[in-house]
Amino acid sequence: MPAIISVSEIIPPFQVNQDQASEFARELFANSFKDIERLLKAFQNGQIEKRHFVQSLEWFRESHTFEEKNNAYIESAVALGRKAIVKCLKNDSFLQKEIPFEEVEAIFFISTTGMSTPSIDARIINQLTFDPHIKRVPIWGLGCAGGAVGLSRAFEYCSAFPKAKVLVLSVELCSLTFQKNDLSKSNLIGTSLFADGIACALVIGDEVRKDTYSKKAASPSILATQSTLMPDSLEVMGWDIRNSGLYVVFSRDIPHIIEGWLRPNVIGFLSQHHMELSQINHFIAHPGGKKVLDAYVKSLGIPASMNEISLDVLKNYGNMSSATILYVLKRFMELDVPQGDLGLATALGPGFSSEFLLMRWQ
Repeated sequence: MPAIISVSEIIPPFQVNQDQASEFARELFANSFKDIERLLKAFQNGQIEKRHFVQSLEWFRESHTFEEKNNAYIESAVALGRKAIVKCLKNDSFLQKEIPFEEVEAIFFISTTGMSTPSIDARIINQLTFDPHIKRVPIWGLGCAGGAVGLSRAFEYCSAFPKAKVLVLSVELCSLTFQKNDLSKSNLIGTSLFADGIACALVIGDEVRKDTYSKKAASPSILATQSTLMPDSLEVMGWDIRNSGLYVVFSRDIPHIIEGWLRPNVIGFLSQHHMELSQINHFIAHPGGKKVLDAYVKSLGIPASMNEISLDVLKNYGNMSSATILYVLKRFMELDVPQGDLGLATALGPGFSSEFLLMRWQ
């Protein structure tokens, strides 16, 4: 089965701890919410300790047009996305030797936080020595589910073309969607939660000699995937696109929806492959927030310890939309996971939708 043999991450330059972010929100929103102190508790209750942005806090104190924000997105996405690709293909933590750019057959580019035509992947390809016949698959609008979906589409590509090496590049600059004059509670909660992140994964087909490239004794092979769309749930999360940019839509009911909807989907997915939840050794969850992780535990009946890596990523990086699950996956791949162990990757996004990947370390 197609395998993931390298993952890289790039940390944006400006680190902001949660106390700084909370004070910033107090400055902006104190005159808009009578219960501002109660609402600001979300900054501590979410258990995020620090996040990283591509611009300083001073930049966000000023107003910026949609054009200015999107131009900043393109500039940073190209620069940091390029670094993530180079780091992924030259990652000596996972690879015995570098993978030449020319050997990459396709790039799946994932983002939901800015717009660019030509897409960001085309701009990066022009800066590196990729084959001019490389296949480009830019995917926009999947939000927090996007990283998992990118891996699923790469799995399908490598299943069809077993000699292929493909990249999944996720660039999410959530901070650049910040709306200084949006006085909604969704915006306030988003300000407490979202961050910038960039990650890249290398997926190879069956006929690529894994032992020639992979340094790890075992790496995750993708056995199966499942995409699910919940009917009549378009308003759960996403963007409202207005003249000044992207306005966050983020329902407070998401944890409750997860509790009732996730378990039957997971059980049904596993049963198709003659497996049970009790057989899963590793839960590779996109940490949408502390309440989302708690809902996973409650819905699936799994030990809270199975969320420890996801919670650690949330604490140190916040919710970086589609890139976050790749940060989580990287930490699992850094461990010496025994051969034969099973992993379930899960992510939820706009639609409302879920993406599952069943993995085995081998």
